[in-house]
Amino acid sequence: MLVTPGKLLEGVQTPKDLRKLKKDQLPQLCDELRQYIIDTVSIHGGHFGASLGVVELTAALHYVFNTPSDKLIWDVGHQAYGHKILTGRRDRFYTNRIYGGISGFPKISESEYDAFGVGHSSTSISAALGMAMGSLHNGDKKAQHIAVIGDGAMTAGMAFEAMNHAGSLKDANLLIILNDNCMSIDPNVGALREYLTDITTSKSYNKVKDEVWNLLGKMSTFGKSAREIVSKIENSLKGAVTGNSNLFEALNLRYFGPIDGHDIDHLVAVLEDLKNIPGPKILHCITKKGKGYGPAEKDQTKWHAPGLFDKVTGEIKKSNSPIPQPPKYQDVFGHTLVELAEKNDKIVGVTPAMPSGSSLNIMMKAMPDRAFDVAIAEQHAVTFSAGMATKGLVAYCNIYSTFMQRAYDQVIHDVCLQGLPVVFCLDRAGFAGADGPTHHGAYDLAYMRCIPNMIVSAPMNEEELRNLMYTAQLPKIQNDKNAFTIRYPRGKGVMVDWRRPLQEIEIGKGRKLKNGSDLAILSIGHIGNQAAEAIEKLEKEGLEIAHYDLRFVKPLDEKMLHEVFQQFDKVITVEDGCLMGGTGTAVMEFMADQGYSAKLKRLGIPDRLVEHGEQEELQAECGFDAEGIRLACLEMLVEKKLEA
Repeated sequence: MLVTPGKLLEGVQTPKDLRKLKKDQLPQLCDELRQYIIDTVSIHGGHFGASLGVVELTAALHYVFNTPSDKLIWDVGHQAYGHKILTGRRDRFYTNRIYGGISGFPKISESEYDAFGVGHSSTSISAALGMAMGSLHNGDKKAQHIAVIGDGAMTAGMAFEAMNHAGSLKDANLLIILNDNCMSIDPNVGALREYLTDITTSKSYNKVKDEVWNLLGKMSTFGKSAREIVSKIENSLKGAVTGNSNLFEALNLRYFGPIDGHDIDHLVAVLEDLKNIPGPKILHCITKKGKGYGPAEKDQTKWHAPGLFDKVTGEIKKSNSPIPQPPKYQDVFGHTLVELAEKNDKIVGVTPAMPSGSSLNIMMKAMPDRAFDVAIAEQHAVTFSAGMATKGLVAYCNIYSTFMQRAYDQVIHDVCLQGLPVVFCLDRAGFAGADGPTHHGAYDLAYMRCIPNMIVSAPMNEEELRNLMYTAQLPKIQNDKNAFTIRYPRGKGVMVDWRRPLQEIEIGKGRKLKNGSDLAILSIGHIGNQAAEAIEKLEKEGLEIAHYDLRFVKPLDEKMLHEVFQQFDKVITVEDGCLMGGTGTAVMEFMADQGYSAKLKRLGIPDRLVEHGEQEELQAECGFDAEGIRLACLEMLVEKKLEA
């Protein structure tokens, strides 16, 4: 279903069209753009609140700057829907995040207006600074480079590293726009949040701020004297914030603001002035996530990505199946962690800014002194967990698989090298769905299994997740000084009756799920349910397929593997992870080391970037959904008959 744009928006296909509008038409354009986002997302789904909060900022940036010659980098990308609509993708916007449609994030290959691909947070300042220095190297002193970063993303160390570097590069034509809405997905935490709150609420600071912007509004009348005025403004800003020096000024970044990020007239005026001020600088904009849609303003976490909803009533559409549904894996994690922590006072929980996404918020509510949201800081989350482990605590560090990549050195150096038994719970492992390649958890089985002092496991269902979590905190396991990885997918499990008594699982012990004689399937994790479905279909076709659930990629159940390769000469491995270095590779290594010569076929994520779509669609594309597994079995058995 296509959404009809408003009168002004209909005439804007690119920013060149936008720049033809009169300034007094911009408020109407913003209203139409906001309504277009609401209308489209309510019908087709997607991220919501973040883009509503930057409608005016988006329009102002494309109105003032000469994009795409001037480079605009949107940190994370949740906030870039308005940007996509204004840059030639309005008529395709309904395909956003849908299989075969446009990406939910800025993407270099999708549009010349997407200066840098994003998806993980806190990369925009580094990228924009690199572009600025690249422009200077190429002799271009006029190009502008703008990084739009949220206050949540600003908490990551990478953002501070980039600002620290930018402050030393006086010639860099860089504008950092701090989109301050006090939110990432969940409310922001930490000292930076408190610092920004002090800036925005300080009466003394805002008095100075008003004087500053009054002067800036008159800059054009001062000609060559403008830089002298700016210098005086900068001096007055230093030390004006609640009696303390300005953090950004201390990093040698010219600081301006805070200003109302929803006042389009003021935004345009300010940006036009800042465009003529050389060197690295930062503009602090105050915005409201979900701006312009009442329910999203009131519950910003819920409306970060609500799914389909009735735009009139605000009712989020949910499946009303009369049949009880299995829970999400993340909720099983959250409830089980509280259950374990009630019996073991050494258990703590850690997450980098994803309490609702990981369901650690369940523990944060029940045991607020034992659950920690460390903000968007995966490296810190891992080493913070390691520090607690040195004091005998059992830290369950919950990080999305794709974000754990950001803390890989800490996993190796601060955890495994020191023999600290941190428990890593990797949510969203495997295909993440509509968020696409920036969020797929494709690599964790490969990158975790190669580290010494590391156990790597994956549950096939909710009961197995609970039992692995239970096993990881047992004293005898903790005393072995191995880190323990438990990876599980986004979405629902397969068990309605999942609250079963907790049981220990022997480390490195797999299980035989079904006997067979024609061929053996070795699966790891939740994708084993697809393998079971394929085996059931093949059984109706008269074939007997054996099924083994490995449970552990490291250590492998070598006793079970000997049984498999002594009985079968045709074996298929199935994993929702990369084929390069993954579970199938681990089995191949075992075969080579033990001298087996069976024919092995590996099913999983191929050595290419897989785009966005529903998890089932992507598994089918890559040939390891139930039907893909079935066909692989038939193909292998046909080859066997031909060989015979």
